[in-house]
Amino acid sequence: MLLSEVREQAKEVALELGQVAYGFDGTFGRGGHTKALLNDHPSLRMIAFDQDAEAIQFGQTQFLGDVDCGRLQLIRGNFENLEMARAALAQNGATNFDFMLFDLGVSSPQLDVASRGFSFYNDGPLDMRMDDRTELTAAKIVNEWAEQDLARIFIEHGEVEFPFKVVRAIVQDREKTQFETTQQLAGLIERVDGWTKKGFHPATQYFMALRMEINRETDVVAQMLPKALKLLSPGGRLAVITFHSLEDRIVKNFFRERDAEATFGETVKRKAIQPSDEEVARNPRSRSAKLRVFRRYQDGESKRPKNKYAHLAKTRHLSPPPDYDLADDDLGGDEEETS
Repeated sequence: MLLSEVREQAKEVALELGQVAYGFDGTFGRGGHTKALLNDHPSLRMIAFDQDAEAIQFGQTQFLGDVDCGRLQLIRGNFENLEMARAALAQNGATNFDFMLFDLGVSSPQLDVASRGFSFYNDGPLDMRMDDRTELTAAKIVNEWAEQDLARIFIEHGEVEFPFKVVRAIVQDREKTQFETTQQLAGLIERVDGWTKKGFHPATQYFMALRMEINRETDVVAQMLPKALKLLSPGGRLAVITFHSLEDRIVKNFFRERDAEATFGETVKRKAIQPSDEEVARNPRSRSAKLRVFRRYQDGESKRPKNKYAHLAKTRHLSPPPDYDLADDDLGGDEEETS
């Protein structure tokens, strides 16, 4: 998704810094972004995370040459645990990434493999775990959670305005037969809510809500962002691709808050970068993708305070380095969690 746009952002970093020495891919998947970045930047070394064991196994096989020569290090883990990324950097004698990418949401292989339980089009077990080492599954939520809790996640994560008829139907039906498969649940939703929008399956938002709850997707993004900025090199860029309005809102607001401080960095573009019409035609799943990019200031650089003449400024104001503790090595300890 948005491959050419991501490559362009990394090239901007290379122009500013002379090279992209260390890069980070927080969601390796099938390695499309990582492969392009390694090809574009001969001196680049990538560290890539994925919590899906199948993605790591794929990378170790298909990227064997890059792994063996040390250009790619694959780590199975959730990108909220960025202390592991910093430890990997330290092993290479480095402290910061010049380019960091997070491609959020479910991957195409996860959707296409019925046994993963993400798709309502392919019948499979009600699972939806991105990391099979965790215990919470969609079946457990649907069969055991209270009616008010089901309504909450469908409203909060799925943005379903009125989920109550579906929730009541789930509670009534599970007393007779436990929900075990994706099409069993999708069929109930289709029966209760019906088709109201052509080409949009009525189960779409319900399945998305379950997936986001199981994998703690919004919580993980909120915890990741401040940690990622601490690992970004001066002049480096943090790129985040979202597919859901809730996640995009978290990213947008976080970038705007840092932008308003005018001391650490700035959002590269005010509006999110979206896929071209050609990409959407080629890959319909990309239609909801949004890319937001944040650039960390070089040492001694800050943005001129905004005023009514700010749009006339031709150069960026330079000032002494801000009093900001970038050496803080507590990436995951005592920080307050953001939900």
